[in-house]
Amino acid sequence: MIVKLIIIISTLLNVVFLYYINKKNIKKFIFKSKIKKIDVTDIHEIFKLKNISNNLSGPKKEAIIKSFSISTDNKIVGMTSDYEAWIISSLSKISKNIFEFGTCSGKTTYLMALNSNENSKITTITLNPDEALSFAKKTDDNDVSFRNIKNESIYNKFLFSNTDVEKKIDIIFQNSLEFNEKRFEKKIDLIFIDGGHTYSVVKNDTEKAFKMLNSDGIILWHDYVPGKRSSRDVVKYIDEISKNVTIQNIKNTSICYYKNNN
Repeated sequence: MIVKLIIIISTLLNVVFLYYINKKNIKKFIFKSKIKKIDVTDIHEIFKLKNISNNLSGPKKEAIIKSFSISTDNKIVGMTSDYEAWIISSLSKISKNIFEFGTCSGKTTYLMALNSNENSKITTITLNPDEALSFAKKTDDNDVSFRNIKNESIYNKFLFSNTDVEKKIDIIFQNSLEFNEKRFEKKIDLIFIDGGHTYSVVKNDTEKAFKMLNSDGIILWHDYVPGKRSSRDVVKYIDEISKNVTIQNIKNTSICYYKNNN
């Protein structure tokens, strides 16, 4: 009896251990993306590689960006990866009017300002820290995503504050659910959606973004990660609208991509 019990416990421990070390791969298998993946080289000419030799290709000079890193000790929630930051920064170089839903620490805002042209304008919207305290949860909103809204809305100064590029940035301290997009209608070249990840906020920000986009503009959504609890509502909403709109997931990123062709 004792031997059998030891075997059962040992087997269970092995299963748990195997699950733990293969957790990401298991989640990828169970929670498969419902939208098509696309390589970054296929979304814009700026990402096409130049041939260096028979066995090596590299980036064009147009895709060389200004960047920086932040110590994890800073404890900033929900930052983009270096690869994602490079994609956003490169697209900023060819965008005059940029809009960002969700400022957080201002890392992505700063990168867009650093890499866009001198006469470009970046508008970013974020909750005022005081307003975040009273932000109300909708019935169907993801609990983790709702909590993250408050955790990411703690800043009234940002990484770009008191820098040379701050003059290019306009900050709107407002709940995006109450934001009136009318003055930006059909004027924006690049929109980055990385605000609240609850269903109600993602839906709101996306519907307004489509109205704000110009005839050949681009929308990027962050945190499309099937199986990740805090991304559940992002995935749910994008999967829903992708049935009628061509949205693609850029390979090796959590970024979804839409290009207006009107």
